[in-house]
Amino acid sequence: MSTTVAGLSSASRNKPGKRVLPGFALSLGVSLLFISLILILPITGLIVQTSGMSMADYWAVISDERVVASYKVTLWAAAIASLFNGVVGLLLAWVLVRYEFWGKRIVDALMDLPFALPTAVAGITLAALFSEGGWYGEYLAALGIEVAFTPLGIVVAMAFTSLPFVVRTVQPVLEDLAPEDEEAAVSMGASDWTVFRRILFPSLWPALMTGIALSFTRSLGEFGAVIFIAGNMPYVSEITSLMIFIRLQEFDYAAASAIASVVLMASLVLLLAINLWQARYLRRLHGR
Repeated sequence: MSTTVAGLSSASRNKPGKRVLPGFALSLGVSLLFISLILILPITGLIVQTSGMSMADYWAVISDERVVASYKVTLWAAAIASLFNGVVGLLLAWVLVRYEFWGKRIVDALMDLPFALPTAVAGITLAALFSEGGWYGEYLAALGIEVAFTPLGIVVAMAFTSLPFVVRTVQPVLEDLAPEDEEAAVSMGASDWTVFRRILFPSLWPALMTGIALSFTRSLGEFGAVIFIAGNMPYVSEITSLMIFIRLQEFDYAAASAIASVVLMASLVLLLAINLWQARYLRRLHGR
């Protein structure tokens, strides 16, 4: 009997389980090294660059009239692009999960194109497409709509580069939803809209909000795709990341770091808030 128990214990120790990678100490060490080199070290450098400034100098840089105007342009453009991505991304994820059609794998692969495409290439391409002589811009100009070299171009560029965040966040949640609740609601006479609103959407809502938040934070720091299509007019179509670039060109590294710190803090606060909200929402949802 003891031999059998010992054999079972030895088998359970050797049996592959959740701990597939090397031991905890090695895995944790590699993870902390990666976090330190890729995340903490650049943030520390940003703090060091701004530490030489007095609070008055720091405030003068981040509250400059032109910089504040760039905050406003960046915020409203990122907000519009993120809300647009929330609607379109949800529809794309729904189609990719719930329907089978020819070319589905191609469409699914194209969702990751903004991640793989260099942002500068995306900006040049969008500017060419939406200019007055471009494939899209020619027809939009006939309707009196100008996109390239206008604030609307900023929204287009931000929406293009951040759309995958919504699709890839919502898609796995849709795939994991069990069909039993939907079937039960349909059998009781619920309409498709009622099933979506009462059964599906409460489960999708946290993932959708997370995707929108990631899209928003991604748009706050977008640079390459925007500057080629925005027009970059001060107080009109100048984004915050361009202001950082201008300060770097002036060799004013402290001012560039100060402006960058505002974007960094805004992104961190938003991500923290959305994570706390998501955890609280899921506890309430599963606690019902």
